[in-house]
Amino acid sequence: MKCVKTQDAVGHVLCHDIVQIIKDVKKDTAFRKGHIVTEEDIPVLLSLGKDNLYIWEKTEGILHENEAAEYLRDICLNENMTETPVKEGKIEIIADADGLLKIDVDRLKAVNSLGEMMIATRHTNTMVKKGDKLAGTRIIPLLIEQEKMEKAKEVAGDKPILSLLPYKKKKVGIVTTGNEVYYGRIKDTFGPVVMDKVKAFDADIMGQVIVNDDMEKITNAVLDYIDQGAELVLCTGGMSVDPDDKTPGAIKATGARIVSYGAPVLPGAMLLIAYYEKDGKQVPIVGLPGCVMYAARTIFDLVLPRIMADDMITADDLADLGLGGLCLNCKVCTFPNCGFGKGAK
Repeated sequence: MKCVKTQDAVGHVLCHDIVQIIKDVKKDTAFRKGHIVTEEDIPVLLSLGKDNLYIWEKTEGILHENEAAEYLRDICLNENMTETPVKEGKIEIIADADGLLKIDVDRLKAVNSLGEMMIATRHTNTMVKKGDKLAGTRIIPLLIEQEKMEKAKEVAGDKPILSLLPYKKKKVGIVTTGNEVYYGRIKDTFGPVVMDKVKAFDADIMGQVIVNDDMEKITNAVLDYIDQGAELVLCTGGMSVDPDDKTPGAIKATGARIVSYGAPVLPGAMLLIAYYEKDGKQVPIVGLPGCVMYAARTIFDLVLPRIMADDMITADDLADLGLGGLCLNCKVCTFPNCGFGKGAK
């Protein structure tokens, strides 16, 4: 710490807060500890009676917390994001669009393991709205060696560890199976639930086809929607292992690549995800278990945002959901990958 004349403090770091008092108007901190003095600050400081200041001496190779925060910002900031001004060594990353937030968890952990710096983010594969905070960055001390921040950049790699995928407006076809619905023995209550969920993503619902428990008819109904330009086909009914449950076999018979039949999430274990290649594009086909019809939150709510953001789902992705994959109807959601902020209602 060193005492210097205020006019000579440009570029140096304040060691203490400086308060501004205006009678009957305000009493507030005009300059906080850690602030880097600029030419524009000098008249203000002098007007506050500060002819001399205590400053950190600028040392080659040492960064102030505000400068270091910019390194961490660059490690995070990506398309569809914006940043807040640096304040007290912290920069926050804000969503600039609705979409799916993805975090490269391994690289995030590598940076945070270096010590004396931190990046705190939301969970990966979280649904976010424009204006939501995605991450906050700062170093722990007031000053840090520049070589440590260069090491952080090296560990993080050559691309941001955050990405925000905006949702796509998709054409969606719904295939409902089951003799009980087809022959009018019961009213279909599955289709309306599914429609409400995809409408939340501004989807274009092409229609709903109801077929009986005939595997060939189910297969043809799925393929008909794809031929009409469907970018997502949802199949409701017939997803269990009973003899009359033909939907999994019908989806396989389309020639689609089956990612997984089954997921370690309750409710929702009987989910099926497949991709059908059409004109060089991968069209998701999803077989929905019956729980989607009655439970407020299921596996469908976890995979739908990813599908609507064109984020390809793998078998490993589904396997990862096993940790925390039990809905307990929490008042505050405890499922790290849920993204809803609240549990089932």
